[in-house]
Amino acid sequence: MMPIQNDARGALGAALLIAALALGCAGQSATKESTSGAGTGTATTATTAAPTQTKTEEPSMAAAETMPVKPDVEPQHVQVQHILIGFAGSVPGKPITRSKDEAKVLAYQVLERARKGENFDDLVRQYTDDSPPGIYGMSAVGIAPLPGEHARDGMVPAFGNVGFAISPGNIGIADFDPAASPFGWHIIKRLK
Repeated sequence: MMPIQNDARGALGAALLIAALALGCAGQSATKESTSGAGTGTATTATTAAPTQTKTEEPSMAAAETMPVKPDVEPQHVQVQHILIGFAGSVPGKPITRSKDEAKVLAYQVLERARKGENFDDLVRQYTDDSPPGIYGMSAVGIAPLPGEHARDGMVPAFGNVGFAISPGNIGIADFDPAASPFGWHIIKRLK
């Protein structure tokens, strides 16, 4: 545990860290700590990069139960529902016209709405570039899939990475990545 700093830099760093956590951008911002010695003591400061989601005038009022919480034990099986936000050319056979930047902005807007408690099924029907209802069962690596499930390593890597890392009821996001999430942004709610 780090000691509490009584200087202005420590207070500013702590305020920035608390603000980033309050916005619910865990995993979406970078936190960096640095230690510098000056004379007889050392000072530790924390700086937080700006979140990647679009800023709004009102603070996020996400429902606590929707924020990502790592399960106590990694499950062997999960069931998730997702909203895929793709961009032009990212989803084969889908005539998506939005740009990659527009897709990212939309994905984070939909994520915030979902975390504030809007009906996830309605958001899936309105926004997904996959087929509604977008519900998938997955088994952990090395665990045989149950009927109707997919093996985790047979899915897009980021999809399983988020689905297995959150608890039931939580909502997370898998950002676009050419290798781990090539179809776009996945807003994922763990159901079971």
